This record gives sequence, structure tokens and C-alpha cells, in this order.
Amino acid sequence: MKLNIFTFLFSLLFLTACDSLDLNPLSDGSSETWNSNAEEIEMSLNGLYKDAFWMQDLDDWTDDWTYRDATTPVTGATINGETDFVKTWWTNTYKAIARANTVIQSVDRAAAVLSPAQIERYAAEARFIRACQYSRLLSHYGNIVYTETTLSIEEALALKQTPKEEVLQKIYADFDFAASKLKTTYGNSELKRASAGAAYAMKARIALQMSDWKTARDAAKACMDLKAYTLHSDFGNLFLSKTKNSVETIFGLPRSVALKVTLNGLQDYVPRNAGGYAAKDPSWDLFCAFLCKDGLPIDESPLFNPREPFKNRDPRCTATIVEFQTPHIGFIFQPHPDSVQVLRTSNNTRVNNNDTRSIAQFASFNGLIWKKGIDADWTLNSWTAEPDKIIIRYADVLLMYAEAKIELNEIDQSVLDAINTVRARAYGVAVTATSAYPAVNMGNQAALRKTVRIERRMEFALEGIRYMDIIRWKLAEKVLNKLNYGLLDPADLRTKVVKPDLWFFPQVPQIDDDGVADFSPMYNAGLIKQLTIRKFDATRQYLWPIPSKEVLTSGLVQNPGY
Repeated sequence: MKLNIFTFLFSLLFLTACDSLDLNPLSDGSSETWNSNAEEIEMSLNGLYKDAFWMQDLDDWTDDWTYRDATTPVTGATINGETDFVKTWWTNTYKAIARANTVIQSVDRAAAVLSPAQIERYAAEARFIRACQYSRLLSHYGNIVYTETTLSIEEALALKQTPKEEVLQKIYADFDFAASKLKTTYGNSELKRASAGAAYAMKARIALQMSDWKTARDAAKACMDLKAYTLHSDFGNLFLSKTKNSVETIFGLPRSVALKVTLNGLQDYVPRNAGGYAAKDPSWDLFCAFLCKDGLPIDESPLFNPREPFKNRDPRCTATIVEFQTPHIGFIFQPHPDSVQVLRTSNNTRVNNNDTRSIAQFASFNGLIWKKGIDADWTLNSWTAEPDKIIIRYADVLLMYAEAKIELNEIDQSVLDAINTVRARAYGVAVTATSAYPAVNMGNQAALRKTVRIERRMEFALEGIRYMDIIRWKLAEKVLNKLNYGLLDPADLRTKVVKPDLWFFPQVPQIDDDGVADFSPMYNAGLIKQLTIRKFDATRQYLWPIPSKEVLTSGLVQNPGY
């Protein structure tokens, strides 16, 4: 049984575990006396940080991704009201909202034992979570139901969808209240739960998504002005399991193998030599988006050599994608079809190379595999790992600030400083060392818009950020209606690419003003092959459909095109 939105809004009494998710543990009370002291309120609030309530967008909905010859409901344009994640996101988000509303409504029960300031802080934490949840609904579904109270069935059935601007203003009000009542931030040893910094950052994110540039600018600036966050010193190890509660994380959730809250599905990202499948891989589109060390795209830079395509690139390229002939998870990685053996680094012995398709048919179809966040500890603990789940980090705030200012055509030094701070960290140098990295200089609005968009792509690959970026920029209809390409089959690869010394890229693809590579000349020349046909229907897919059951049983109005 799955309950619709109105049942969730009616009462927490009905929020039993109807599916496999344990979303209603014994610590979540639902009686009329619950939340009458600090312990009970904190237990209720802790329940709102369950992983299931903080779903993130997937990179496999974007042009940064390839999964052999498969597409997703987004990249195959088959998304509808029965798509699993469409229903799950809606269901779990409204569950979280119902529980947050209950805390907000009942927290005054503790007035006899808590001070007004304590009660306000608890209410602020619940309002922060409610605002985050409504932000997800608004940005993905658009046409949603909004309520701040627990309703009777009759009241719930009378609800209609709320105008987007009205929902947005209520979200802002919750974030503002949270920012005024919560701690500025939490220390490095503490869970990065709701804080004033997180409220400003998440407010900036939804404002940017809704093209409210002024609010995005001001919220991002408020977060920056707290002086509570800085960038992690090493981009490469920020995403590893060993890096906990980074100074860069503004809001995130911990994972723990011991507590069985883990990152799973790891073998799809690990190379085949190390026991993985190397099935889910970075796309050539992403690979070609990384700039060269002179700050130019690969089709303009004299530093780019298609025979050695990792050389002279922005450091985030090799921090994100495994460079050929380098050690990774215990082996030297080399997808070259003639590399039938590779070195096992633990004992310097040579083994069969299962990361080339000339040996293993299902090795990476385009010769690339992910490196970002992937570590040897992924092969331990029954293929589970415990990196922090970063919801938002300081680099995002800096680049959101820059983007909002650019869109407002408020081009000043603060815009350049924000972008250069992120870029300099990638190079491991101070932002003032402008000769040591390709610092961004003053430019017009169009040029800086291109710069910040490329910077975001290089910075946030494999973090679930790209999807809403291409939705916000209205680029999805362009980038997701392009073919996904990969290597020729081994025999043809040797004949047409390796023998004439054209490995890795037979030609340098042209990069357009949106940072999008054109592989069609190589494809038309028979030098690469099509993996998948990506599709995106711009008439409907910029919003998700309302789940079918909600439309059929609750009378909600479906989004256009579904």
C-alpha cells in the first residue's frame, strides 16, 4: 500500500512503513503529548535527517554520464507519472514535511521546561528542513500543494495546488526564520545539521533555480559574510570516506558502515581489475569540458594534445577522471586495446588487463572511469563506503553568488574573486597567486556567464549538481538531444585509430559557447561509435510529472505534456 499526499498531511499516525524504508522508528512519537521536552523534540528532529529524506539528483540524468548502452527515464525521455523516482521523491518529501509540521505545531508543549529561545531554535530547525523539502518539490514538480499544518481528511481533500511564487515566498520565510534563530555553523567535530549558514546557502540555491537573482545574490553573500566556511585545501580528497565534516561542508549528512548508513552500488564505479564493473562512467562530453591550464577550451588551447588528452588540463580533470597509465585502486589503469596486461601496484606483478575491451567485453565503453571520491576502501566492507553525504558546500555558494551577480549584470571584483577562489583551490595555490593558475579577469556578461557555467561543470561533476544546472540554464534540450559516443570495438579500434596513431581522440572536437563538444565529425568519419541516443522533450521535461496516483485520486492538476 502507498498513501497519497493527503494521507501524509492528515496525521503522523498514518505514517507507517508501507514500503521497505524504515521511516518511522520507535523514536518518532505521534501522541498528543509527544515533543513535551528537549529529548523528545530532538528525537523527532533527528528523524528528519534520514537519508531517504535527502534524495539528490543523479548524474545519470545528465550529459556527464554514460552507462554502456543504457539510458534513464530522463535521458530517454520516458519519464512519466509512474516512474519510480518520481513517485518516491514525492512520497518521501511529503513525509518529511508532515513530520516537520508536527514538530513546529507541537514544540510549544515544552514551554514549561524550555525557554522561549530554545523552543524557537527547535522550531527553526524544523522550518529549515521544511523549506528544504518544499524547495525540492517546487524545483522539480513546480505545481505542488503547500500546507504548514496537520489537516483533517476533509481539509486535505479541499486543498488545491499553490501558485509557485506563493510557495517560494513561504520557503524564503522559513529559511529567514531559521537563519535568525540557529547557530551560525557547527564545529568540525559536529554533524553539519541545520544552521544559519545552511539556511542562507539553501535559500540561495532555490532562489537561483527560480531565477530570483537578487535573492540568490543576497543569500549567498549573507552566507559568505558569516566567515564561517572556507574551501577544503585538497580538492582531490574532499570526497573520500576519510574526510569527515570538512570545513567546506555547509550542510551534509554522515554515513557509517557500522550503523549501516552507507553509499552502495560501488562496483559500477570501480575498475574491473579491482573487482568492479566500470559500467557507470564519465562521458566524453564531460571529459572535453575541462579547460586546459591556460584557461582555454581544448579546441583553442595549444597545450591540448589529443594523443595525451589528460596532459595540461585543469587539475580537476585528473581528480575526477582516472588518467591513463596512472595507479588507481591497486592497478595501473590503461584502456588501450593493445595493453593486454597491466601492473598490480601492491606487488609489482603483471596481470591480465580487464580494463580494456580487447580483454573484457564490458570494460568501460568509452575508455574512461570515475576517480572523484573513489578509493581503495570501496573494495572493503562488502562493497559499501561511508563518505559524508554533502548536500551543499562552500564552493557552491561562491559560484552561486558569482552567477547571480553576472545575471544581474553587476560585474565587479567580487564576482572574479568568487570564481578565482574556487579555481585557485583546484590548482592548490592562493587566489592571489594569479600567475600560478588561469585567473579569470574582467569580462562582459556573456563571457562571464560562460565562465561560471564551465567552472560549475568542472567543480561539481559526480555530485548531483549538473542536472538542475542544465534545467535552470535551459540547456537540457540541447545537451540531452545529442548522441553519447564511445570507442570502436577492439578490432576496428586497432585498425582505424591505434594503427594510424590516433589514440585517444582521432580529432580534436570543437567546443561551442556552452562548453559542449561536437563529436559528429569523428562519428561521420567512422572513428568512434554511438553508444546511446539521448532524448529530452523540451515541451514537458523541464518539470517532472505529478505522480499518477495523486492526479487520479486527489484531483491534482498534471503538469503539461504528461
